[in-house]
Amino acid sequence: MKLLIPLLLAGFVITACAPMNVATEVMVEENSEEIKVQTAEPMLEATADLMPDEALELPTWLTSELVNIKTGETFKLTDFAGKVVLVENLAMWCSSCLKQQEQVKLLHEQLGEDSGLISIGLDVDQNEEAEDLKKYVESNGFDWIYTIPSLEIVREIANLYGANFLNPPLTPILIIDRQGVVHPMNMGLKSAEDLKLFIEPFLSEGM
Repeated sequence: MKLLIPLLLAGFVITACAPMNVATEVMVEENSEEIKVQTAEPMLEATADLMPDEALELPTWLTSELVNIKTGETFKLTDFAGKVVLVENLAMWCSSCLKQQEQVKLLHEQLGEDSGLISIGLDVDQNEEAEDLKKYVESNGFDWIYTIPSLEIVREIANLYGANFLNPPLTPILIIDRQGVVHPMNMGLKSAEDLKLFIEPFLSEGM
């Protein structure tokens, strides 16, 4: 009998402890899930609250007059409303920019002329001249629009999207969708396939 009592007590201790560990694990998982949900909801509400104000006023760089260095004609990026616009910030001295433009050229060849994609090259180096840029574009066979924006426009782009968008070797690209919303792409050289994967959903909108 003396041997049985300790054995029975040990059995009760093991049985009592086992469920407690399982319950604790479940509570941790449930609490983590609850925290995630509570965090996500206010973020969605805040985004929804901001949307009407953002829609009322476009950034100045989208509505400012620019000059097409090929034709001398003025235009605004809002002239292409309803289309998808690829904006690449570049400089003529930048070898990475040249490689990126070659990928943009390949992208246009893959998509075809009726894709609805417009490309704009923004030369953000204020020391470069329109005549030199025109020769550069023609010698490389790039047949889309190029322009040299004002210092005010360049500064606004940096303020809105970050200083990296004025660093040509990082090959910064902005995509403007059919609704006029600007989507910054990741920094670094992007292949024609990378560009296509990112842009195609916007091209499909409203078709």
